[in-house]
Amino acid sequence: MLSTFHALETARRAMMTQQYALHTTGHNMANANTEGYTRQRVNFTQTESYPAVGKNSPSVPGNLGTGVQAGSIQRVREQFLDVQYRNETNKVGYWDTRNAALTKMEDVLNEPSEQGLNRQIDMFWTSLQDLTVDPEDSGARSVVRQRALAVAETFNFLHDSLSAIKSDYKKEIEVTQREVNSILSQLDAVNDQIRKIEPHGYVTNDLYDQQDRLLDQLSSMINIQVQREKSGGQANSAAEGAVTVTLINDQGNPYLVNGQPLKLVDGTGVEARKQLDITFENANFVSGFSFVTNDGTVHQLNVNDLPRGEIKALIESYGYGTNINDVMGVYPNMIHELNNMAEVFATEMNHIHSLGFTLADRNGHVQQGGNLFDLSGIAPEVGAAKAIQLDAAIVSSLNNIAASGVNTNGIVTGQQQTYQNLLHAPRDGAYYDNLRTFLGDANNFIGGTPTAFAGDGTNAKRLADVKDIVLTFNNDSGTISTYYQGVIGDMAVTTQEATRMLNSSASLQDSVDYRKKSVSNVSLDEEMTMMIQYQHAYNAAARNITMVDEMLDRIINGMGVVGR
Repeated sequence: MLSTFHALETARRAMMTQQYALHTTGHNMANANTEGYTRQRVNFTQTESYPAVGKNSPSVPGNLGTGVQAGSIQRVREQFLDVQYRNETNKVGYWDTRNAALTKMEDVLNEPSEQGLNRQIDMFWTSLQDLTVDPEDSGARSVVRQRALAVAETFNFLHDSLSAIKSDYKKEIEVTQREVNSILSQLDAVNDQIRKIEPHGYVTNDLYDQQDRLLDQLSSMINIQVQREKSGGQANSAAEGAVTVTLINDQGNPYLVNGQPLKLVDGTGVEARKQLDITFENANFVSGFSFVTNDGTVHQLNVNDLPRGEIKALIESYGYGTNINDVMGVYPNMIHELNNMAEVFATEMNHIHSLGFTLADRNGHVQQGGNLFDLSGIAPEVGAAKAIQLDAAIVSSLNNIAASGVNTNGIVTGQQQTYQNLLHAPRDGAYYDNLRTFLGDANNFIGGTPTAFAGDGTNAKRLADVKDIVLTFNNDSGTISTYYQGVIGDMAVTTQEATRMLNSSASLQDSVDYRKKSVSNVSLDEEMTMMIQYQHAYNAAARNITMVDEMLDRIINGMGVVGR
């Protein structure tokens, strides 16, 4: 038999459910500008009809509805868009960091410009050509010394500036490492809360939002795959569960350790969370990349196969490898190029300078030229670009610039042809040693000492002609200028590629973000519309209660008064 108050209960349920909906709408509007908030909706479900199915059910014309209830309050979010967004965010994190590193390098090298290394070398060649015209002029010699000093100082400046930025990247790697570990720790804590709450039937929307914010941040730093783990117990069907975060490579395949996917955070709570550990070798390059559990278990990854993201771009900028001989990276490669270029340049200039002769002293004696540049400071940890400086003899006196060549008339008969043969021999490894040995042997000269003509600029011309000599740099060859232009050109192409990839990835990220926000973000117009809808439904339920109350008043107070 139906209760007399059945209609009141149905209307009450309607009022309460619409009230939940109004509260949820108010919560949405309050968080319209909250970063990472996902709008929520109340899932309306019918309550069980009367009578329930059973053998002893009363005979009535049909099942009578008993009203509505709020089944759950659920986020309006599309997980497929989350996957797309995090994938593009990972690409943007990598290319943005790489582009920034290359842009900083371009700013330091500053080519082409009046202050760049290429310009300083060109001005040095010009000063040597001027010295060829008047090798005894102190003004021309002074310009040569100053231009040579400018070249050395430019090498020093570029090396120091690039090394300083490289050191800054070490600090940035350490900061990012701590940030990754903090996010993993927070995700593990949120997972623990969700696993404790969901089995009781609650839907923890705010915790899910916190999860997604952390996952979005983490995806920009390393490449991850996210999987939801359903809770047991009496979990609501709208519950999303804890998350398992797996490290994946650029192809979307998980990194395997002992044949198993590397889980950074386990949503089931079975495996302990991991902590990122980056190993630096002598504060010079990254030699290790691993994840460590609380019990000290180390999950080592190949440092040459890092997961894409911001942290990979930072490590590539700073330098990585397994030993000092195979270090790769944006800044180590450029510093290596500068060191190699400075050493080849200075060595060639020193070789030729040592074949010339200084200005004559008061007694008319000349000295064989020494080094033009000093490379004595080179060490395993100090390259030529850092060590190069003007030789002390040149700094102390302009007369020590060996601009003149040997007076061939002063060579003893029979050795003049030997000298010419040595001078025009192939430029192999012994070329300069043979010439220096000949010039240093007193037996080859009349009177036992070499002589030089005043005003002779033969050796100054040889020095100036170095700009056209093809030299060997590592496995490449070319003149000083063409080789350096090639290095700068490679850097420019690499920077252009990073900029292009960044723009493409950012465009896709913006597109996915727009679609994601169109689904999940709060629209005040829509919320106001929903609020009016829920308000009218609430008012209608209240009016229904009033109607039932009048009906009951008629039954209770207006019936059965006959015979009083």
